[in-house]
Amino acid sequence: MKTPPPYAVTSVDHALRIATMLQLEGELTVAEVAERLGVARSTAHRLLAMLVYRDFAVQDERRVYRAGPVLELAAHSGSRTAQLRAAALPHLARLVDLLRESANVGIRTGDTARFIASVECDQALRVGSREGMVFPVGQTTAGMLLLAEDPVDSAGDRELSRIRRQGFAVNQGRSEKGVVAVGVPVRDADGSALAGLSVSMPSVRYDKAELPRLVATLQAAARGIESDLGVSPR
Repeated sequence: MKTPPPYAVTSVDHALRIATMLQLEGELTVAEVAERLGVARSTAHRLLAMLVYRDFAVQDERRVYRAGPVLELAAHSGSRTAQLRAAALPHLARLVDLLRESANVGIRTGDTARFIASVECDQALRVGSREGMVFPVGQTTAGMLLLAEDPVDSAGDRELSRIRRQGFAVNQGRSEKGVVAVGVPVRDADGSALAGLSVSMPSVRYDKAELPRLVATLQAAARGIESDLGVSPR
């Protein structure tokens, strides 16, 4: 797991997180930004105004913000990530209710994996929200699942080949010591892996005997996300 700088500047961190959300997810309102960051609307407005000033964001006539010239990606890219996040969140909440562990969705962004949605469980000892975090792709459950689907990346790698065959991944301490995550792929209409859906827990609560139940529950949630995205059942 990445170690934060010793003298982190909160306003800079907030601005970078907003830029990332705009780039990957598309349109956001001041209220949505404030809720995601856990700040007042006035603070969110000031941060957005600075991003607009520096061309990282633009505001349209509806007073909605989107990625500016510096960040602009192909329109379908941001839209698809936003749709995935919106579709996943209710299923993450249900997973947390069922399994009482934190749940996440992550995507691959080149050599890194990014968590685009996260719902924490309410247990005192728990894995916190991963939303917005970026790790080397091979250190996350989503990254392992997506690497396993890539013929180039998985060639000759016995662990990735096993993940592809079994349809799930178990990540024991790769991204953070003392944390275990179990995940399954979420697939697009063409059958390719679009994202990784996972639950994360302190290693002291992980019981290997529960793995079949965890995987089955995750797979049902993944099918639900796919259905909400308009992917036909396979």
